[in-house]
Amino acid sequence: MQDSQNTGIKPASRRGFFIGAATAGAAAVAVTSLPKMAETPAAAAASSLPPPPENGGGYSLSEHVKRYYATTSA
Repeated sequence: MQDSQNTGIKPASRRGFFIGAATAGAAAVAVTSLPKMAETPAAAAASSLPPPPENGGGYSLSEHVKRYYATTSA
């Protein structure tokens, strides 16, 4: 007498195949485009920032800070 639960391997389905193919395609796109996206902003940000002060601190009145101050005033 056999149990009603089958512990063997289930046959492959079309739905599972397409889900796996879509996942693999999305992962391939992410892997190929990720290094290009990561290099560009880091290089631009490093060159636009002034060197940090020697005695600590680090606050500078940059353009985005001036824009923030302009939005908070009436």
